[in-house]
Amino acid sequence: MHILLNLRGLNQITNLTLTTMLKKAGDFLRKRIILLIFTGFVLGSLAIIGGNRAIEATSTDEFCEKCHVHPHATESWKLSTHYATKSGMHIHCVECHLPPKGHGYLIEKARLGVKDIYGYFFKDSAEFNWESKRTLEKARHFVYNKSCTQCHANLFPLTLTKEGMDAHLYYTQNEKDLQCINCHLNVGHYDPNAKHASNTDFGKGSGANKTIYTEAASVNKFETFTEYIPNSTVSFKMIAIPGGTFKMGSPENEAFHKADEAPVKTIEVSSFFMSEIEVSWNEFLAFYGQTSGEGRSSDTEGGRARASVDATTGPTPPYGQPDQNWGLGQRPAITMRYHAAETYCHWLSKVTGKTYRLPTEAEWEYACRGGTETPYFFAGDPKKYDKTRFWNKVFGADTSNIASYVIYAENSQAKTQLPERVKPNPFGLKNMLGNVAEFCSDWYAPDAYAQLQDGIKDPKGPASGTEHVIRGGSFKSQASEVRCASRDYTRDEAWMKTDPQIPKSIWWYSDCNMVGFRVVCEYNNQTGKPEN
Repeated sequence: MHILLNLRGLNQITNLTLTTMLKKAGDFLRKRIILLIFTGFVLGSLAIIGGNRAIEATSTDEFCEKCHVHPHATESWKLSTHYATKSGMHIHCVECHLPPKGHGYLIEKARLGVKDIYGYFFKDSAEFNWESKRTLEKARHFVYNKSCTQCHANLFPLTLTKEGMDAHLYYTQNEKDLQCINCHLNVGHYDPNAKHASNTDFGKGSGANKTIYTEAASVNKFETFTEYIPNSTVSFKMIAIPGGTFKMGSPENEAFHKADEAPVKTIEVSSFFMSEIEVSWNEFLAFYGQTSGEGRSSDTEGGRARASVDATTGPTPPYGQPDQNWGLGQRPAITMRYHAAETYCHWLSKVTGKTYRLPTEAEWEYACRGGTETPYFFAGDPKKYDKTRFWNKVFGADTSNIASYVIYAENSQAKTQLPERVKPNPFGLKNMLGNVAEFCSDWYAPDAYAQLQDGIKDPKGPASGTEHVIRGGSFKSQASEVRCASRDYTRDEAWMKTDPQIPKSIWWYSDCNMVGFRVVCEYNNQTGKPEN
């Protein structure tokens, strides 16, 4: 009995002790949890405060300048309308170059921050081509529409001009395709050479020499000659291209071959003359100066401007600076539309008494190849030249040979170059590959070669289409895109997005600076060919 009582007492004491211990353990755990929560709160608050301060510290103009050592960045910003606005406000770096908070601000800040830090520590800023980084193509990756409209909420203020109203209305209808900087590229970084208006002074005062030619060249036989544009100071060289046959297109085993370059067809081409270089600004401005007029026309037929325009009716003033401020003279004329190039040929025919026109695609490739059947008209493997290939990116490539014949992405400094920079092809033609791509008279079709009969003579391409062929690649192209067989085509709608005019110009592209053209002259009764 005593033993049972003792056991019951012991159980009670044990239960009491256990309860007390559990209670104490619970109190201790609660205190620990509270302490952890408090500590977490304090640390979280400190992290938030510290993070905000870090964001603020790394978002100042002074901090941006530490990494962005562009020689023009700070100076051009301080000269811009965004440094000191009419209301006295300063617009800071991050207000343009990051989206507003709530629109991916932190993600973009982190992404660009990592990119900038990597560039600062692992790249040599002295080797950067800063001018090429000021282009619309580059800027659109670092300027955000939301940032613009955050301040410019009203796109139709009472003080806006009629032209501005038209431009902003067009923007609201095409927000997916346009950015504010399409038209307002230099508001944040002032460029004294930029022009955002109708350029009525364009081309004035240009001229190659003091001699005014009164007559065009007289050509009595099939040989290279120098053409003179009457009532101008301009002359240019026309190379005699003897007729023959060649294989048009590329075989499937050629590096970077594309489907629209096949099937390979044997083509016969008659003799013709082709300009030694792409039509230069000197040549185009002779046409512009003698024929330019007022008034735009959106009159189109079959998706293109009518070609029945009088050959003496030339371009209206361009909007902005067509040469991109790279220079005029012998540099290739750029930013003109196919209609302008075609009209130039009509005018040149009229003032010289010869038959000038754009080359057919067959004539262009025949002249480019100069009797060769390789990817280029010079020795070289596209795979060993092209920098898009991983091996070439990492280990580099010997591009000295291609660079001596072609102005392309690796040696162009992101702009057109003068013709003396390169050696001619076997026919004596310069810049057939690279510098600027060139209009051909053919409509583009991906299966155009399949429609040709083997052995056909002087084909002119499909009977109709929506875009025209362009050949030769440009200063933006990689080695794979400047092969003799490479084909491309115009993109008329995409290349006119920025033009704020209503209707849009039929003469000038607003968003294409890598296409020009070259002329051919027919070998006929007017040009060296005796009458039958």
